[in-house]
Amino acid sequence: MTVQSWRNLRAQKYQLTFRLFLFLNLVSSALSIFSPIYDSKVFPLPATLIAISSGALLLWHWRYARIRLNVPIISVVFGCLWAWHILSKTHTLPSINDNFQLIALFSVLFVGTIAFSNNIVAFSLHSLPTFIVCLFTSDADQWWRMAYCFALPLIGIAIQHVIQRRNDRFAQGLMYKLLEERETLNGLSMLDPLTGLYNRRGFQFRLDSLLALGDAQHAVLLLDIDHFKAYNDHYGHMMGDQALMRVSAAIRNSVRSRDIVTRFGGEEFMVLLPNCDMPTAMQAAERIRQHIYDLKIPHMFNASVATHVTVSIGIAPFSDSNIDTAMQMADKALYEAKNMGRNNILTSDHMPSR
Repeated sequence: MTVQSWRNLRAQKYQLTFRLFLFLNLVSSALSIFSPIYDSKVFPLPATLIAISSGALLLWHWRYARIRLNVPIISVVFGCLWAWHILSKTHTLPSINDNFQLIALFSVLFVGTIAFSNNIVAFSLHSLPTFIVCLFTSDADQWWRMAYCFALPLIGIAIQHVIQRRNDRFAQGLMYKLLEERETLNGLSMLDPLTGLYNRRGFQFRLDSLLALGDAQHAVLLLDIDHFKAYNDHYGHMMGDQALMRVSAAIRNSVRSRDIVTRFGGEEFMVLLPNCDMPTAMQAAERIRQHIYDLKIPHMFNASVATHVTVSIGIAPFSDSNIDTAMQMADKALYEAKNMGRNNILTSDHMPSR
């Protein structure tokens, strides 16, 4: 949303600048046609073309705002039309009139400065033709004055352009930093804070990505630490958390990097094995069971029986995008594995009949 908002803001800024430029040209050309500063009998064709083009483009852009036009090209076209207008008007005056040149130059500079306060290229292309015409159609003693009139807004816009570029770079850097922090927070929100494994939200995200690749044969493993309530009761929850972290690391180290390991409950875990048949899933489950047993975490779950922390595992196939059915089958297999004495592995297709 942040990137999209940035792009929308830049698009709105472009639309406002372009429409303001067209509107100011329309008003200025209309004043030149209907209220000329110096009356002449020559029909103001360039000013008429500016008025018609500005009005037409303004209406067109209002309807098709998403279509971006080339602002520098349009600005230089309008600049040449204004230069043509001033040149044709100058030839109709009985004598060289510097006041007319200055007023005409001020009008064009006003339009460019207001519309292109942050676009030095468009301002220069729009104003330069008029400046050149006014320069060569006026007395030499007015050249410095006209050069000053042209240079002053040009320098101001150049300074504003530099400041705006720095602000844009700062805003972009801040936006990218916020996006990185958001990605980090999203990643943390998908991980279990104790074990570092995926939580249910993270599992769903990875599952959606996996299903988007198409149907394939997968396997689901549900694991539960045997007699873990008794472990917490005897050793305390702090030692229970330590045991959970060690078991989680053993599970993660026993499977492939592309396998999805999730802490599904207090002492319950789920492993989704992509592109895996049942014999391969059985081998992975046995590796997990053995690695956890080899941790040799002491476990005294009653006064007379002492052993080590173990897990029971239920396995089910997953091939029709129905994860709920696969999990129910794996959960039933896990339940039967516990009934068989714990520290066992059972697949859904080998459960005893009732």
